[in-house]
Amino acid sequence: MRSAEGRRAATWSARLRSAFSRPAWMTWLVALALTAAFVLFLSLIQFKTEDIAGVDGFYHIRFASIMRSQGLKPNFPWLPMTILNPREFYDHHFLYHVGLIPFTFGDIHLGAKWSAIFFATLAFLSIWLLLHSQRVPYSALWSLGLLAISEAFIYRMSMVRAQSLSLAVMAVGLHWMLMRKYTRLVPLAFIYVWLYDAFPMLLILSVLYVGALWMSERRFDLRPILYTGLGISLGLIINPYFPNNIVFIYRHLLPKVTATTAVDVGSEWYPYQTSQLMENSPLALIAFFSGVIALGLQERRMDTRTATSLFIAILFGIMLFQSRRFIEYFPPFALIFAAIAWSPLLGKEALKPDTMKGDHDHPQVIYKLLRNLTAPTRFQPALLLAIIIPGIFLTFRASQVTIGTSKPYTLFAGASTWLKENTPEASRVFQTDWDDFPRLFYYNTHNTYLIGLDPTYMQIYNQELYDLWVEVTRGKIKTPSGVIFNRFGASYIVTDLNHKAFISQAEADPDLEEVYRDGDAAVFRLTSH
Repeated sequence: MRSAEGRRAATWSARLRSAFSRPAWMTWLVALALTAAFVLFLSLIQFKTEDIAGVDGFYHIRFASIMRSQGLKPNFPWLPMTILNPREFYDHHFLYHVGLIPFTFGDIHLGAKWSAIFFATLAFLSIWLLLHSQRVPYSALWSLGLLAISEAFIYRMSMVRAQSLSLAVMAVGLHWMLMRKYTRLVPLAFIYVWLYDAFPMLLILSVLYVGALWMSERRFDLRPILYTGLGISLGLIINPYFPNNIVFIYRHLLPKVTATTAVDVGSEWYPYQTSQLMENSPLALIAFFSGVIALGLQERRMDTRTATSLFIAILFGIMLFQSRRFIEYFPPFALIFAAIAWSPLLGKEALKPDTMKGDHDHPQVIYKLLRNLTAPTRFQPALLLAIIIPGIFLTFRASQVTIGTSKPYTLFAGASTWLKENTPEASRVFQTDWDDFPRLFYYNTHNTYLIGLDPTYMQIYNQELYDLWVEVTRGKIKTPSGVIFNRFGASYIVTDLNHKAFISQAEADPDLEEVYRDGDAAVFRLTSH
């Protein structure tokens, strides 16, 4: 009998031969070609402007640079009047910030932009891996469709934020569910918890998969839910920020999910108008409804993978109609559903009579048209390319326009420099807008700030102070200097020039002196405290 070492050597030898076989080499070549296409497309959009898409990316890249210099769990003194105060701070993007660290060597502005390209490419490749593993015909072409599916989706993928990696995790999770590799969901869910606070979505995907499995195969297998739940539980408990992470989820995420907060939390939490969605994501909607049509052309009942992808696409569609931030998930999963739904009708199983309903269910002319368009396999890639290439061109042009409307990345650079050079270290700055914090933090970690990243962080910490801050910033309090110093402990104020009502009150306040102004912002100093 062969020894255990001999058997292991034979196994590894077989794996090496498989990895370097011709089909494997072709797969690697396709992966490299897709990587090049994704990187080129995303780079041409990202570097259309020097500015950074969105706002939070300024915070993420700066915090990653702090982690590189101070350790993976640095102190966080910068938002002392929020639930991210030094005692309660929880980095709910921990692994994302770790992933950003390699991009903080050198110019972090340039590193931020390259990080968005890199992580979005990983997400797109994860979706290709999913389709390829499911033997979807022309999986590479379907994956290129990600570049055409939605201008708003591409814009979100161009942000320096964790949603691209979140999409990658969900695609890998779905891949492992469909491959019945359930135990792998434990480490994946664990990593997701440390990566991003959207981790409950993986549990929801496992529930949808179990439901699809029961519906299509009449098998009730709870292992995907149990393994995912186990990974999430371990990730929450074995966590560098435990138990602050649990408290944060309860205090911050739960009100958002249950819609119990009345605070304006930014446009991404509000829905698109229907006309906006039709304009920025038409191919996503077309892909979804084409998948439904493909189901109607098949006589067989839906299998597990089709039902799962349909349920996921419907879920994210519903969520998108509640909040525009889910544009980062609905288009790719609508594409996944369309690719899987059309799979039995393409390739070697193209629109044969026995895969379609009888002619009595379809007009003869429609049957012949579909058969002539899709049955010859040589026409199928051309048909897909005829849809994808114009879509890529239109999405590319629209995405460049959208990212070109980003605010200048130098916004608050001058005001931040003045504050850093003319104020005591750790002195508190009163700002008039909560979403100014990321840019202020990016340029100046010398000071601390009042509010940032999310207005509910301050509202939850102290409702009365939050309401007072709103009154001051809207210019409803005359001589605001006393309130700013006595209630907020700040002697310096930074404001953009759009807060005209507040600026008028500040200019009329004898205890406030304007000490800096440029084309974007102004800084006031209290003179009597």
